[in-house]
Amino acid sequence: MAPGGQPVLDHSYARELSGAHLPWTPSPVTRPRAVRLNHALAAELDLPAGWLQAESTLRVLAGAEVPDGAQPVAQAYSGHQFGVFSPMLGDGRAALLGELIDPAGRRWDVALKGSGRTAFSRGGDGRAALGPVLREYLMGEAMHALGIPTTRALAAVTTGEQVYRERPLPGAVLTRVAASHLRVGTFEFAARRDRDLLRRLAEHAIARHYPHLAAIEPDDERYLALLRAVIETQTSLIARWMGVGFIHGVMNTDNMTISGETIDYGPCAFLEVYDPRTAFSSIDHGGRYAFGNQPEIAAWNLTRFAETVGPLIGEDREVVVPRLIAALETFDVAHDRHWTTVLRAKLGLTSAGPDDAAHRQRGDRALGEGYLDLLRRGEVDFTLGWRALLAEAEADAVPGDGTERSGASDAAGGVRALLAGGSVPAAEVEDWLSRWRGRRREAAPGVEGLESMRRANPIYIPRNHQVELALEAAVEHEDLGPFDRLLAVLADPFTERAQDAAYAEPAPQFVTATYRTFCGT
Repeated sequence: MAPGGQPVLDHSYARELSGAHLPWTPSPVTRPRAVRLNHALAAELDLPAGWLQAESTLRVLAGAEVPDGAQPVAQAYSGHQFGVFSPMLGDGRAALLGELIDPAGRRWDVALKGSGRTAFSRGGDGRAALGPVLREYLMGEAMHALGIPTTRALAAVTTGEQVYRERPLPGAVLTRVAASHLRVGTFEFAARRDRDLLRRLAEHAIARHYPHLAAIEPDDERYLALLRAVIETQTSLIARWMGVGFIHGVMNTDNMTISGETIDYGPCAFLEVYDPRTAFSSIDHGGRYAFGNQPEIAAWNLTRFAETVGPLIGEDREVVVPRLIAALETFDVAHDRHWTTVLRAKLGLTSAGPDDAAHRQRGDRALGEGYLDLLRRGEVDFTLGWRALLAEAEADAVPGDGTERSGASDAAGGVRALLAGGSVPAAEVEDWLSRWRGRRREAAPGVEGLESMRRANPIYIPRNHQVELALEAAVEHEDLGPFDRLLAVLADPFTERAQDAAYAEPAPQFVTATYRTFCGT
């Protein structure tokens, strides 16, 4: 800690990656005011008690002052946006203050979003409105509670000024904490500049996120290992998204991190009725980033990442390209493994152990996807559909063996009730349930399988209409009550509570049919 109890920021990105950033000077604001402070995250980062509430801290979090010793920068990156390459993007309304090092030695970026114009603003005002800032705060905390890697918000503050979009809106700044802000787009930027910057970026990424690769020799093998590691990390992330019905909405390469964290909650949303074609983003006219397309888009983005790594592997394309292709071919294997792991947990199946042959993995994935097909054809809510399966498992529990009901919803009445009267024949439902029960008896008898389901199938997600109601109350009426209540519910998404029943209910069908999300820029 610095004198006065202020946290000390390091600046490895600014120090090691000259050419990939520009200095940033904060824009003054008139009346900064704390809207929400994340005390739990502050404690995890070992920040001094009371630091978040200090007046001097508030000015830093609003971008009105630079903390002593800080070297804030705006990061440079490129990006493929809806498949079209933009060579120069960068932090147009964000800035990296520096990096905190927690008690475990982990390094965390601290960045401001909405803190004013930078050299990369491209005509924008560099500001953010309160609604999008609160959305990112809420979504980051919800994803964290769901166990999904994510950036998180340390604070949301208003600036006392208005920003102008379609109409005047209250301005705000988000303080975002991330394992790093390194993106596929950062590598795309470096690859177009010079080999030395690209090499320094790769070594920086390895040291920060994959230090176990640092000893690999020769260099080309180390950089191929980095590619494979990022593929592994990203396939895990996407599988987890798919397991809770999360739709990112704008999976451009500048929104895909090297660390495997979810970043940039602009037009994101959650599924209600299960349909892989679901896309809510107002700018995704062709459904490129629809829910079911997310694994394919991740593979596409990682191919762009592989192209940036190529120059570090060698000069001879006839040698380099096959090596990159071989690395990229690990995507399907990794995705299948991670997606099967997610489905097994949701089905209440433990891993089958040493004799878990490839055919068993395929069978478990097919079983899970068979259930998803029932939900699709029956037009069933994704989250409640999986909770109904948990209700089935708990109904099967043997009294006294530790598997009694933990509060799974009776409202759904089990899978049969959800699918009754729809387009799925009852015989198909019974056949699937029979096969699932047989597999559960084989793979996960007793409490272990039930606990797996309870940890994998939330009852509370950020229902789109509930999010909009909370944001409307905050922005239009300066009422943070609905926001705080929703945030508290989402902090424990797996435990059903009678008093929170309204937060588990889907929106009326006509609301979901017309729902659209926006980037919030």
